[in-house]
Amino acid sequence: MHEHEPAAEVSVRPEEPQPDVAARTLGEAGPVLAVDGLRKEFRSLVAVDDVSFAIPAGRSLAIVGESGSGKSSLARVVVGLLPRWTGDVRLDGKSLPSALAQRARDILRRLQMVHQMPDVALNPRQTLEEIIGRPVSFYFGRRQAAIRERVAELLSLVGLPSDFANRRPGQLSGGQKQRVCIARALAAEPDLIICDEPTSALDPLVAEEVLKLLRRLQDELGLAYMFITHDLGTVRRIAHHTAVMLKGEIIAQGATADIFAPPFHPYTEKLIASVPEMDTHWLDGVLAKRAVH
Repeated sequence: MHEHEPAAEVSVRPEEPQPDVAARTLGEAGPVLAVDGLRKEFRSLVAVDDVSFAIPAGRSLAIVGESGSGKSSLARVVVGLLPRWTGDVRLDGKSLPSALAQRARDILRRLQMVHQMPDVALNPRQTLEEIIGRPVSFYFGRRQAAIRERVAELLSLVGLPSDFANRRPGQLSGGQKQRVCIARALAAEPDLIICDEPTSALDPLVAEEVLKLLRRLQDELGLAYMFITHDLGTVRRIAHHTAVMLKGEIIAQGATADIFAPPFHPYTEKLIASVPEMDTHWLDGVLAKRAVH
């Protein structure tokens, strides 16, 4: 493996008691999403190189790596935003066309995405009822009264008051905007949501609340997640399985508890070592040194 120092952006939040997501046991189910031998090139640059993985129903796979590792390109290939690749992407065993425009409406419905920057993802001129209601109309053809009722349900599901339906994104906080993005994805009633760094632009406390929301929605709705992140704390909180990417390749994957337990893959060890840790006993060490002198 080539020597490659991880970027300083790989981070982790302070440890605290969390549910052991890697140990959750669900019913035996085939993969919602399966990727085999996926390769995507940009001219002479290989962004995704021979990537394979599977995500069962109701489970989360975290794709982790530094900037430029290929994880966001991988997400965009899977969702159809980056066409013309080689390999195979299957949803419930059926191969998907590479381009978004070639995919049937039901495929679009079942595979949704939550982006990193809600300010960019939301139309500032539309109300939340229009933003969340559009997938309800597009995929299910419901009339306005039914759309309004469904929007109220979805707002409640993501922890927002129903009277927010008349607000516009500019009237919301960053965390509230990301909840709206999640509600819009849920409006399609998907099987899998691709979450591309959905908490990286949020305050740590707000980000933690969004992660709790995603875990609750997974438990209640049986959703599968493909979670793109550079935050190792997020990985431990959300992912049943983890894949580590480097230069377009997956160089380690498995149960999250196994990936972050020794013996590490060398690159995974570098990622973990690059994360600053809080030493709560630093003052004891300073005083001990002073006592010696």
